[in-house]
Amino acid sequence: MSICPITYEPCEGKYSLQGLRKLSRSLTTLKDLPYTAADQVHEAASRASKMSIQGVQPKLSVILNTRKNGFEVVDNGGRFILKPQNPLYRFLPENEDLSMRIASSAGISVPLHGLVYSKDGSMTYFIRRFDRVGKMKVAMEDFSQLLGLTRETKYDASMEKVVQVIEQYCTFPAVEKIKLFRMTLVNFLIGNEDMHVKNFSLMTRDSKVELTPAYDILNTTMVLSDAQEEIALPVKGKKRKLDGGVLIDYFGRERLGLNRKIISSVIDDLVQALPFWERMIGISFLPDEMKSEYRLLLKARRGRLLG
Repeated sequence: MSICPITYEPCEGKYSLQGLRKLSRSLTTLKDLPYTAADQVHEAASRASKMSIQGVQPKLSVILNTRKNGFEVVDNGGRFILKPQNPLYRFLPENEDLSMRIASSAGISVPLHGLVYSKDGSMTYFIRRFDRVGKMKVAMEDFSQLLGLTRETKYDASMEKVVQVIEQYCTFPAVEKIKLFRMTLVNFLIGNEDMHVKNFSLMTRDSKVELTPAYDILNTTMVLSDAQEEIALPVKGKKRKLDGGVLIDYFGRERLGLNRKIISSVIDDLVQALPFWERMIGISFLPDEMKSEYRLLLKARRGRLLG
């Protein structure tokens, strides 16, 4: 018996039928990617100038060919993004997949995602693009664009600036502020210190401007063993030594203007999700030593945030 890397449920073989049907109702099997991890990095580099996806991690744009039961790399029109193993950092696909599951269980909207086996047995992270509906491209802008920043200046902002963008552009800013508060607490708890302004985006759907589903969530503190900061964008002028006083009392109550009932509801959701997080870490595809690191960080951050 193995664990399905799409659902995290026990299965016979590599994937469960339920996991495959999340990708497509007609899918009954899924072939390994016809590339090694190194092949994928090389392929991503060779196609970088042609693709509409960007970022530091190697990425490939793919479609799911249900007739051939596998993903196919394309230059245009991709419906999924693949992120292979990174030669500089260990187990990033497994880390991101687990962290996105944790975020989802805490009430954060995330796209369909999971892990797929590659030719050499390594695992590659996949995520469905949310900026495509059929052949139409969804109107979307990241906060870097909205703040007049660039890829080089994406850290030159603050969480207060993020709030200002929501207040200025969102149709229902009060709703989006709750989403932001929830996401900020989860990112702190799991050690995601790289939520710069390009990792926040707004989309327009049915004439409503709102935050996109979350993406690029992973435990970067564990990856960067000498990490000196706990958040990418300062809050109350701080990037480290954060606690409940800063994140809950100041950011939640004072800056976001959330009332005690809403704040308590979000915190209750997180507390109730913690046992599930522990279980997900245990059955994740990270090696045992990284599972232990993840648990220790989560325990320490919980103590600082909630006392």
